[in-house]
Amino acid sequence: MPKFSANLTMLFTEVDFLDRFAKAATNDFAAVEYMFPYDWPAQQLQEKLRQHNLVQVLFNLPVDGWAEGERGIACIPGREEEFQENVGRALDYAKVLECPRLNCLAGLTPNGVEQDQVRTTLVENLRFAADEFAKENITLLVEALNSRDMPGFHLVGSKESVDLIKEVDRPNLRFQYDIYHMQRMEGELINTITGLGEIIGHIQLADTPGRHEPGTGEINYDNLFKAIDASGYEGWIGCEYIPAADTEEGLGWLAKYR
Repeated sequence: MPKFSANLTMLFTEVDFLDRFAKAATNDFAAVEYMFPYDWPAQQLQEKLRQHNLVQVLFNLPVDGWAEGERGIACIPGREEEFQENVGRALDYAKVLECPRLNCLAGLTPNGVEQDQVRTTLVENLRFAADEFAKENITLLVEALNSRDMPGFHLVGSKESVDLIKEVDRPNLRFQYDIYHMQRMEGELINTITGLGEIIGHIQLADTPGRHEPGTGEINYDNLFKAIDASGYEGWIGCEYIPAADTEEGLGWLAKYR
């Protein structure tokens, strides 16, 4: 049976961020994830986790220019020192929050740069991050997005992400499989998840179209969850969707899976 974590960037936005931990616990989530923790002291977030008996399962490496449209810097030549500093920031938070996995967004493909240079930069940055995280037994993830919602993003499919992971060649590097993005990008969800096996380190979900909760779109989540169980995946599935209305009113889909 799947186990679900609440993505506090997307869910319970009816209340302030720090109040979303209580909302998650009240609605029977045992785990949380979110995009970025860096606007709050790590100790303050850890206190929220302890207060509500929650575990932190995931967050992203810093993307300081998110509000200005930046979507990561791992593939951008010339910013390697900044990337390494961000790895250190993420690691500091992960140790306090006892978070076992961190996601790296590759970023938008830079214009006017040779693709070989972009690739080399990305590979070397991921090797650096994986090696640093391995010292603390932390898994590094890379995620593919869809090019319809995120034009220009550097990783847009499962195959190219897996090829990248193989090239980086680090045992603690895994693929974050986002069901919504991969349905938009390539479909064949069950065959792909089954085929990827242990290279998947985390899964996130949303239905499509609309990126709302399961049951609002075209994905047959009953069959998909059965296939995920059959694949041997035992990790968390992050609820990274935009509620169609009020978050709590839309959580009825979870009942049959608990």
